[in-house]
Amino acid sequence: MKFYETNLLTITCEALAQKTVLDILSKHHVSGYTFYEVEGNGSKNLHGKGINTKNVKIEIVLNRDNLESIAEEITRTMFSDFAIILYVVDAKVIRSEKFA
Repeated sequence: MKFYETNLLTITCEALAQKTVLDILSKHHVSGYTFYEVEGNGSKNLHGKGINTKNVKIEIVLNRDNLESIAEEITRTMFSDFAIILYVVDAKVIRSEKFA
C-alpha cells in the first residue's frame, strides 16, 4: 500500500475564534476539516470550563503550500485578539487526492 506525505495542521482556539478560522480555511479553498470542543490546562490555568470559555480544536490535513499560507494569515490576523495555538505534524495519507 502506498502512503503520500502531507501535513496535519491543528488549531486550538477559543470558540469565539472558530468562525474566523473556518472563514480563513474557506478563503484558502479548504473544505475538509474536523473540529470538536476541548478542555485543558495551560499557562492561564483551566480552559473550557465556563460558559464563555469553550475551546475548540480544528484539524486539517493539507499540503505544505496551503499550510504555510493559512498559518501565516491566522498568525497575522488572529494572534493579537484570540487565545490560539497552531501546531503541525507530518502525516501520511492513502488517498492524496482528498487533501489539497
